[in-house]
Amino acid sequence: MKFSVWPGPAQPWESTLELALHAEKRGYDGIWYADHFMPNAEDVSGPTNEAWTTLAALAASVPRIRIGPLVTGNTYRHPAVLAKMAATVDNISAGRLVLGLGAGWQENEHQKYGIEFSTLGGRMRRLEEACQVVKSLFLNDRTDFAGRYYQLTDAPLVPKPAQRTLPLLIGGGGEKVTMRIAATYADEWNVWGGPEILKQKGAVLEEHCRAIGRDPKEIHRSAQGMLVLTDDKEMIERMKASGRPVIAGNGAQVREVVQAYADAGVDELIIPDFNLGSGSARLGQYDRFWDEVAIHFR
Repeated sequence: MKFSVWPGPAQPWESTLELALHAEKRGYDGIWYADHFMPNAEDVSGPTNEAWTTLAALAASVPRIRIGPLVTGNTYRHPAVLAKMAATVDNISAGRLVLGLGAGWQENEHQKYGIEFSTLGGRMRRLEEACQVVKSLFLNDRTDFAGRYYQLTDAPLVPKPAQRTLPLLIGGGGEKVTMRIAATYADEWNVWGGPEILKQKGAVLEEHCRAIGRDPKEIHRSAQGMLVLTDDKEMIERMKASGRPVIAGNGAQVREVVQAYADAGVDELIIPDFNLGSGSARLGQYDRFWDEVAIHFR
């Protein structure tokens, strides 16, 4: 199983780089970054770094691990522009980018920045067209596309990505539409949730794959949950009762949870730092997870 880290976008660049370099040194496989412009809260004044410029910096600064947005909000950028950005970052990283893409959901960002916030159906239709546009630009010398939302005429994309097939990750667990789009276009699929959710939604993904004649094993699966690695039994129970996806317990207990993810077909487990503190405390939590849990799955 692969293991990756996910620094929150509110922290300074120096902190993000520190975690990325530390994770690479310890053996982690990737670093992911959220694509948002402001907090999802009434007070939108909190710091929020832009994802793609951060990814470009990570591509140049961190030499080994995979990088990617988790996930790009499709509504924020025209897909042809996004494809150009992704190809550039992939070349900077010498072929380590994963293009994570989702429909976009955070309404306040659209309102504050004057970006159209369509209905859910409208955003999903845009996402499906965007997948077609991006993949065509990556693969073909020129692209013509006459969609409902996007139109391209004899469009080039030069230089191409460093990877012959730059992986497209679709994020989301909507069973009727999002997962059908993932089954059709994705090289990777990601969703929040515990092992039971992943098992259930993995079966849905496989049904969509069968409907179009695709081998579901072609799609790499990843998931994430909040890590609570502690011997404090009260904290463990409190976090489990919070209703959020959590990976909670002491080392042995967390290994059991990770094994359940593996049994559910998860190929990569992503650990956010949102609740892990800062500085040496945060790095220590990642070190403990690696030494007591991750190393047993390598």
